[in-house]
Amino acid sequence: MSEFLTDVQTLRQRARDHMDRGPITDSYGADRERVIQVLNEVLATELVCYLRYKRHYFTAQGMNATSAAAEFMQHATDELGHADLAAGRITQLQGEPDFNPDILSKRSHAEYVEGENLVEMVKEDLVAERVAIASYQEIVRWLGNDDPTTRSMIETILATEEEHAEDMLNLLGELS
Repeated sequence: MSEFLTDVQTLRQRARDHMDRGPITDSYGADRERVIQVLNEVLATELVCYLRYKRHYFTAQGMNATSAAAEFMQHATDELGHADLAAGRITQLQGEPDFNPDILSKRSHAEYVEGENLVEMVKEDLVAERVAIASYQEIVRWLGNDDPTTRSMIETILATEEEHAEDMLNLLGELS
């Protein structure tokens, strides 16, 4: 096992010498620019999912539409919160969150598919959640211990996406 810490005087001096880096210290082990790029993909994915859920909320019709619409609205709210988390982390890493609507759907891991009816909407939402789950699991593995803060954030988002997938699967069962 290696020594626990650099001596305190050295830590203090490094902190003073590199104040312009904010939370990014010498021990940050990830490729910061690549992490920012990946987080912008997460941001795009979450915003595309938010928009799809909002559309589904407003266009849900038929039997069970009320309960499905409530689920769509809750998921939309969650996705928007995830987008805010990603944008905030990008800023902490001294990057710029990219909200350009012309690029969002191209960078998103999930697709924006409207669905013709309630069952198709739920299926498309379930597919999108599964895409997010798979890509976020990969991001967690890729980050490893190089950026524990971003990894922890993605793990939190991932847990919610898994709940969303379960919700959509249950809703699909109710509609079938």
